Amino acid sequence: MTVILQMLMLWMVSWDINLPGAQSDTGRGYLGFDRNDYPGDPAMRELRKEFAFAGYWLTSPPGEKTNPWAGKRKWMEGQGYGFLLLARGRAGNSVQNDARAKQLGTLDAREAAQSAKAEGFASAGIVFLDVEDGGRLPAAYHTYLRAWADEIVKLGFRPGVYCSGLVADEGGGVTIVTAEDIRANEAPREFTYWVFNDACPPSPGCVSMANPPLPSASGVKDAAVWQFVRSPREKETAGRCSGYATNENCYAAADTSREWHLDINVAASSNPSFK
Repeated sequence: MTVILQMLMLWMVSWDINLPGAQSDTGRGYLGFDRNDYPGDPAMRELRKEFAFAGYWLTSPPGEKTNPWAGKRKWMEGQGYGFLLLARGRAGNSVQNDARAKQLGTLDAREAAQSAKAEGFASAGIVFLDVEDGGRLPAAYHTYLRAWADEIVKLGFRPGVYCSGLVADEGGGVTIVTAEDIRANEAPREFTYWVFNDACPPSPGCVSMANPPLPSASGVKDAAVWQFVRSPREKETAGRCSGYATNENCYAAADTSREWHLDINVAASSNPSFK
Protein backbone atom coordinates (compact mmCIF):
# COMPACT_ATOMS: atom_id res chain seq x y z
CA MET A 1 0.00 0.00 0.00
CA THR A 2 1.44 3.37 -0.97
CA VAL A 3 1.94 6.15 1.54
CA ILE A 4 -0.59 8.30 -0.36
CA LEU A 5 -3.25 5.59 -0.18
CA GLN A 6 -2.58 5.06 3.52
CA MET A 7 -2.99 8.79 4.15
CA LEU A 8 -6.24 8.85 2.15
CA MET A 9 -7.71 5.98 4.15
CA LEU A 10 -6.76 7.64 7.44
CA TRP A 11 -8.40 10.87 6.27
CA MET A 12 -11.61 9.04 5.38
CA VAL A 13 -11.72 7.33 8.78
CA SER A 14 -10.99 10.55 10.65
CA TRP A 15 -13.95 12.25 8.96
CA ASP A 16 -16.10 9.12 9.37
CA ILE A 17 -17.01 9.10 5.65
CA ASN A 18 -18.56 6.10 3.94
CA LEU A 19 -17.00 4.78 0.74
CA PRO A 20 -19.92 3.82 -1.56
CA GLY A 21 -19.92 0.17 -2.50
CA ALA A 22 -17.14 -0.72 -0.06
CA GLN A 23 -19.24 -2.75 2.38
CA SER A 24 -20.87 -5.42 0.27
CA ASP A 25 -18.83 -8.17 1.94
CA THR A 26 -19.53 -7.08 5.51
CA GLY A 27 -23.32 -7.18 5.60
CA ARG A 28 -23.42 -3.54 6.66
CA GLY A 29 -25.35 -0.67 5.12
CA TYR A 30 -24.86 1.80 2.29
CA LEU A 31 -25.46 5.50 2.80
CA GLY A 32 -27.77 7.49 0.53
CA PHE A 33 -29.57 10.81 0.56
CA ASP A 34 -32.76 12.38 -0.72
CA ARG A 35 -34.07 15.91 -1.16
CA ASN A 36 -36.81 17.56 -3.20
CA ASP A 37 -34.54 19.86 -5.19
CA TYR A 38 -31.86 18.53 -7.52
CA PRO A 39 -28.56 19.89 -6.14
CA GLY A 40 -26.95 20.38 -9.58
CA ASP A 41 -24.39 18.27 -11.42
CA PRO A 42 -21.28 19.68 -9.65
CA ALA A 43 -22.86 19.03 -6.25
CA MET A 44 -23.87 15.53 -7.27
CA ARG A 45 -20.26 14.74 -8.19
CA GLU A 46 -19.15 15.83 -4.73
CA LEU A 47 -21.94 13.99 -2.93
CA ARG A 48 -21.10 10.79 -4.79
CA LYS A 49 -17.84 10.68 -2.80
CA GLU A 50 -19.93 10.03 0.28
CA PHE A 51 -23.19 8.43 -0.87
CA ALA A 52 -23.93 5.26 -2.81
CA PHE A 53 -27.49 6.12 -3.86
CA ALA A 54 -29.95 8.99 -4.05
CA GLY A 55 -33.70 9.43 -3.99
CA TYR A 56 -35.05 10.09 -7.50
CA TRP A 57 -38.43 11.73 -7.89
CA LEU A 58 -40.58 10.35 -10.70
CA THR A 59 -43.25 12.97 -10.10
CA SER A 60 -43.17 16.53 -8.87
CA PRO A 61 -42.19 16.56 -5.18
CA PRO A 62 -44.84 17.64 -2.65
CA GLY A 63 -45.76 21.29 -3.07
CA GLU A 64 -43.97 21.62 -6.42
CA LYS A 65 -45.39 21.96 -9.93
CA THR A 66 -42.33 20.63 -11.77
CA ASN A 67 -39.84 17.82 -11.18
CA PRO A 68 -36.21 19.02 -11.03
CA TRP A 69 -34.92 15.42 -11.16
CA ALA A 70 -36.45 14.67 -14.57
CA GLY A 71 -33.92 13.73 -17.20
CA LYS A 72 -31.06 13.06 -14.75
CA ARG A 73 -31.13 9.24 -14.67
CA LYS A 74 -28.53 8.59 -17.35
CA TRP A 75 -26.10 11.18 -15.99
CA MET A 76 -26.44 9.92 -12.43
CA GLU A 77 -26.01 6.33 -13.55
CA GLY A 78 -22.78 7.38 -15.22
CA GLN A 79 -21.58 8.74 -11.87
CA GLY A 80 -22.27 5.37 -10.26
CA TYR A 81 -25.36 6.30 -8.27
CA GLY A 82 -27.95 3.76 -7.23
CA PHE A 83 -31.58 4.85 -7.07
CA LEU A 84 -34.55 5.16 -4.76
CA LEU A 85 -37.50 5.77 -7.09
CA LEU A 86 -40.01 8.02 -5.36
CA ALA A 87 -43.53 9.12 -6.33
CA ARG A 88 -45.73 11.70 -4.61
CA GLY A 89 -48.62 10.26 -2.60
CA ARG A 90 -51.89 11.93 -1.67
CA ALA A 91 -52.44 13.61 1.66
CA GLY A 92 -54.68 11.59 3.94
CA ASN A 93 -57.43 14.21 4.06
CA SER A 94 -57.65 14.32 0.25
CA VAL A 95 -58.88 10.71 0.02
CA GLN A 96 -62.48 10.90 1.21
CA ASN A 97 -64.14 7.65 0.14
CA ASP A 98 -63.40 4.26 -1.40
CA ALA A 99 -64.55 5.10 -4.91
CA ARG A 100 -62.35 8.19 -5.08
CA ALA A 101 -59.50 6.32 -3.39
CA LYS A 102 -59.50 3.62 -6.06
CA GLN A 103 -59.57 6.21 -8.83
CA LEU A 104 -56.72 8.25 -7.36
CA GLY A 105 -54.60 5.21 -6.58
CA THR A 106 -54.87 3.99 -10.15
CA LEU A 107 -54.12 7.42 -11.65
CA ASP A 108 -51.12 8.02 -9.39
CA ALA A 109 -49.64 4.61 -10.18
CA ARG A 110 -50.00 5.23 -13.90
CA GLU A 111 -48.27 8.60 -13.60
CA ALA A 112 -45.36 7.08 -11.68
CA ALA A 113 -44.95 4.13 -14.04
CA GLN A 114 -45.17 6.31 -17.13
CA SER A 115 -42.46 8.58 -15.75
CA ALA A 116 -40.22 5.63 -14.79
CA LYS A 117 -40.46 4.25 -18.30
CA ALA A 118 -39.85 7.65 -19.89
CA GLU A 119 -36.74 8.05 -17.73
CA GLY A 120 -35.45 4.68 -18.92
CA PHE A 121 -35.67 2.79 -15.66
CA ALA A 122 -35.90 -0.96 -16.02
CA SER A 123 -39.15 -2.74 -15.28
CA ALA A 124 -39.50 -4.60 -11.98
CA GLY A 125 -37.94 -1.69 -10.10
CA ILE A 126 -39.43 -0.72 -6.74
CA VAL A 127 -41.35 2.57 -6.77
CA PHE A 128 -41.80 4.07 -3.30
CA LEU A 129 -45.01 6.01 -2.76
CA ASP A 130 -44.43 9.02 -0.52
CA VAL A 131 -46.87 8.79 2.42
CA GLU A 132 -46.32 11.77 4.71
CA ASP A 133 -49.22 11.13 7.13
CA GLY A 134 -48.20 9.29 10.28
CA GLY A 135 -50.01 7.17 12.81
CA ARG A 136 -53.01 5.02 11.90
CA LEU A 137 -54.22 5.74 8.36
CA PRO A 138 -57.94 6.14 7.48
CA ALA A 139 -59.73 3.19 5.88
CA ALA A 140 -60.14 5.05 2.58
CA TYR A 141 -56.41 5.66 2.47
CA HIS A 142 -55.75 1.94 2.70
CA THR A 143 -58.07 1.53 -0.28
CA TYR A 144 -55.94 4.11 -2.10
CA LEU A 145 -52.75 2.20 -1.27
CA ARG A 146 -54.19 -1.12 -2.43
CA ALA A 147 -55.34 0.40 -5.73
CA TRP A 148 -51.95 2.03 -6.22
CA ALA A 149 -50.07 -1.21 -5.52
CA ASP A 150 -52.28 -3.31 -7.79
CA GLU A 151 -51.88 -0.87 -10.68
CA ILE A 152 -48.13 -0.42 -10.30
CA VAL A 153 -47.72 -4.21 -10.46
CA LYS A 154 -49.86 -4.38 -13.61
CA LEU A 155 -47.56 -1.81 -15.18
CA GLY A 156 -44.44 -3.84 -14.51
CA PHE A 157 -43.04 -2.37 -11.29
CA ARG A 158 -42.99 -3.37 -7.63
CA PRO A 159 -44.81 -1.42 -4.88
CA GLY A 160 -42.90 0.32 -2.16
CA VAL A 161 -43.92 2.89 0.41
CA TYR A 162 -42.07 5.66 2.20
CA CYS A 163 -43.75 6.05 5.58
CA SER A 164 -43.26 6.58 9.29
CA GLY A 165 -41.45 4.01 11.38
CA LEU A 166 -42.03 6.06 14.52
CA VAL A 167 -44.25 4.80 17.33
CA ALA A 168 -47.38 6.95 17.58
CA ASP A 169 -49.23 7.04 20.92
CA GLU A 170 -53.00 6.79 20.44
CA GLY A 171 -53.73 7.01 24.16
CA GLY A 172 -54.96 4.41 26.60
CA GLY A 173 -51.78 2.41 26.20
CA VAL A 174 -52.38 1.91 22.46
CA THR A 175 -49.57 2.63 20.00
CA ILE A 176 -49.25 2.27 16.24
CA VAL A 177 -46.44 2.38 13.69
CA THR A 178 -47.59 3.48 10.23
CA ALA A 179 -45.49 0.83 8.49
CA GLU A 180 -47.17 -1.89 10.56
CA ASP A 181 -50.60 -0.37 9.93
CA ILE A 182 -49.96 -0.60 6.18
CA ARG A 183 -48.66 -4.15 6.47
CA ALA A 184 -51.78 -5.26 8.34
CA ASN A 185 -54.23 -3.64 5.91
CA GLU A 186 -52.63 -4.15 2.51
CA ALA A 187 -51.95 -7.90 2.73
CA PRO A 188 -51.42 -10.00 0.68
CA ARG A 189 -49.74 -7.22 -1.30
CA GLU A 190 -46.04 -7.07 -0.50
CA PHE A 191 -44.84 -3.51 -0.09
CA THR A 192 -41.16 -2.75 0.32
CA TYR A 193 -40.70 -0.36 3.24
CA TRP A 194 -38.62 2.79 3.34
CA VAL A 195 -39.24 4.15 6.81
CA PHE A 196 -38.30 7.35 8.59
CA ASN A 197 -37.35 7.30 12.23
CA ASP A 198 -35.12 10.22 13.21
CA ALA A 199 -35.46 9.85 16.99
CA CYS A 200 -32.19 9.33 18.90
CA PRO A 201 -31.98 6.47 19.60
CA PRO A 202 -32.20 4.54 17.32
CA SER A 203 -30.97 7.24 14.92
CA PRO A 204 -27.27 8.13 15.37
CA GLY A 205 -28.11 11.74 14.42
CA CYS A 206 -26.66 13.84 11.61
CA VAL A 207 -23.49 11.87 10.91
CA SER A 208 -21.85 10.11 7.97
CA MET A 209 -20.69 6.73 9.22
CA ALA A 210 -18.09 4.41 7.76
CA ASN A 211 -20.15 1.43 9.00
CA PRO A 212 -23.82 2.43 9.23
CA PRO A 213 -26.31 0.02 10.78
CA LEU A 214 -28.72 -1.97 8.67
CA PRO A 215 -32.27 -0.62 8.15
CA SER A 216 -33.66 -3.16 10.64
CA ALA A 217 -32.19 -0.94 13.39
CA SER A 218 -34.97 1.54 12.55
CA GLY A 219 -37.43 -0.54 14.58
CA VAL A 220 -39.20 -1.91 11.49
CA LYS A 221 -37.52 -5.29 11.16
CA ASP A 222 -37.90 -5.82 7.41
CA ALA A 223 -37.35 -2.22 6.31
CA ALA A 224 -35.30 -2.04 3.12
CA VAL A 225 -34.33 1.61 3.66
CA TRP A 226 -34.11 3.70 6.83
CA GLN A 227 -34.19 7.49 6.72
CA PHE A 228 -32.48 8.33 10.01
CA VAL A 229 -32.11 12.07 9.36
CA ARG A 230 -34.72 14.56 8.14
CA SER A 231 -33.53 18.03 7.24
CA PRO A 232 -34.38 20.47 8.65
CA ARG A 233 -34.51 18.71 11.99
CA GLU A 234 -37.91 17.74 13.34
CA LYS A 235 -37.60 19.02 16.91
CA GLU A 236 -40.45 16.87 18.19
CA THR A 237 -38.65 13.67 17.27
CA ALA A 238 -34.98 14.61 16.72
CA GLY A 239 -34.58 17.38 19.27
CA ARG A 240 -31.98 15.42 21.22
CA CYS A 241 -29.99 14.33 18.16
CA SER A 242 -26.51 15.68 17.57
CA GLY A 243 -24.64 16.75 14.44
CA TYR A 244 -27.16 19.21 13.01
CA ALA A 245 -26.02 22.70 12.02
CA THR A 246 -27.18 25.76 13.96
CA ASN A 247 -29.83 26.37 11.29
CA GLU A 248 -31.27 22.91 12.14
CA ASN A 249 -30.23 21.40 8.80
CA CYS A 250 -28.05 18.36 8.14
CA TYR A 251 -25.18 18.60 5.66
CA ALA A 252 -22.87 16.03 4.11
CA ALA A 253 -19.28 15.87 5.29
CA ALA A 254 -18.25 16.48 1.67
CA ASP A 255 -20.30 19.70 1.58
CA THR A 256 -17.85 21.98 3.37
CA SER A 257 -19.70 25.09 2.16
CA ARG A 258 -23.00 23.74 3.53
CA GLU A 259 -25.08 24.41 0.44
CA TRP A 260 -27.21 21.25 0.20
CA HIS A 261 -29.19 20.19 3.26
CA LEU A 262 -30.09 16.50 3.05
CA ASP A 263 -32.23 13.73 4.41
CA ILE A 264 -29.85 10.80 5.03
CA ASN A 265 -30.72 7.14 4.53
CA VAL A 266 -29.16 3.73 4.91
CA ALA A 267 -29.99 0.62 2.88
CA ALA A 268 -28.71 -2.93 2.61
CA SER A 269 -28.17 -2.36 -1.13
CA SER A 270 -26.32 0.33 -3.06
CA ASN A 271 -29.23 0.39 -5.53
CA PRO A 272 -32.32 -0.07 -3.35
CA SER A 273 -35.02 0.20 -6.04
CA PHE A 274 -33.34 -2.57 -8.04
CA LYS A 275 -32.10 -4.88 -5.30
